[in-house]
Amino acid sequence: MLKNIAREHYTEAIRMAWPAVLESVFVSLAGIIDTFMVSSMGTYAVAATGLIIQPKFLSLSFFFAINVAVSALVARRLGQNNRRNANQVLVTALMMVVLLCVVLTVVTVIFANPLIAICGSNADTHEGAVIYFRMIQVGMIFNVLSLVINAAQRGAGNTKIAMITNVTSSIVNIIFNYLLIGGNFGFPKWGLFGAAFATVLGTVFACAMSVHSLFQKDSYVSIPYILEEKIRPDFGSFHAIQKLGANILFENWAMRVGFMTTAVLAAKLGTDQFAAYQVGMNIMSLGFAFADGMQVAAVSLIGKSLGQQKPELAKTYGHACQLIGVVISVIFAVSLLVGGRKINQFFFADESVVEMGVMIARFVAVIVLFQISQIIYGGCLRGAGDVKYTLFVALISVAIIRPILTWVLTSVFSLGLVGIWLGVLSDQFTRFTLLRIRFHQGKWVEYKI
Repeated sequence: MLKNIAREHYTEAIRMAWPAVLESVFVSLAGIIDTFMVSSMGTYAVAATGLIIQPKFLSLSFFFAINVAVSALVARRLGQNNRRNANQVLVTALMMVVLLCVVLTVVTVIFANPLIAICGSNADTHEGAVIYFRMIQVGMIFNVLSLVINAAQRGAGNTKIAMITNVTSSIVNIIFNYLLIGGNFGFPKWGLFGAAFATVLGTVFACAMSVHSLFQKDSYVSIPYILEEKIRPDFGSFHAIQKLGANILFENWAMRVGFMTTAVLAAKLGTDQFAAYQVGMNIMSLGFAFADGMQVAAVSLIGKSLGQQKPELAKTYGHACQLIGVVISVIFAVSLLVGGRKINQFFFADESVVEMGVMIARFVAVIVLFQISQIIYGGCLRGAGDVKYTLFVALISVAIIRPILTWVLTSVFSLGLVGIWLGVLSDQFTRFTLLRIRFHQGKWVEYKI
């Protein structure tokens, strides 16, 4: 298969991927900068913001599932030259996310206290985490609207709009973090609430830009086209989104259960240990960012190729994206081995916490070699509609192997942070192995969506 990958396949994959990679990496870097700015308040603040990550993403898992389905469906309809149905998919998805968001916002704001307690908060982190979480959830509507519009644009091959909106959002977030966390230039000193408010403000900007993109003349998914053709939400599109999205949702839930279990076990080790763990997760998110960008390209190119009835071309694009990902993972791993100490010294003054961070960086250097590849493999399968298998893999690796092994290593063998990261490594290696086998079997190109 490798000899069948021509230069134009790599070129097209890179053309499609670079905005998505840049977007994901920049957003991830902005998250690291966000953590760095919050760290000025102490390790308790880093730990407090880390506590809300899993409940936040648990609520967002509904929308991530819809977004993956929308990208895959729009890409497939693009390949079939069915613009009307592509726009029906978007309109239906917008209706779904608005209704879901209203319900989830009310529930998570009301039950913020017990949710944060379940995540392992303690006396010095609970109140700040609740304040931060409630503010983030109140502004969730802007985030989810932007996400679903960008998902449709990605499916149509326009990966640049998502890059522009998310980079802008991150810049706004960083600027207002500086102004509102410490009260600079006459702005109020809001601390953790200021950090959350800055995040929401960034999503407001992103949402406005995403909506504006639907008015562009060359946009495949377009509000003028929707109005002109009198397109409305329809059951066929709802069923297609639900059919793909339900499996992806359960996959996301399985992953969140595993991630939350790991985070709770890490939080129980102590505030300093959890702060070091959280910085390690932020560093690891950079690996996810690189992989997510390549995954976006894979979903779009594979969906379009399968819509054109070209399964071999879909496989070729999958291999091309995978090989590019391998190169990225090796470079990233070497960078972490060389610069792990310097990175952690940016966040922590306490040398004992820095040492924890250095150890974690070495783990992450190994983990990303499997992480980036497994994410791209998973994207190829989801883009083709093979979502039941990706759900199976998530259930086995993230929801079963990772939490059980992590608990045994930390609670029975008392390995602390080493046990936490051995659990993460086992999860990534399992997913890499199972998804790689499925990809190379090639049956995923036969799915109809």
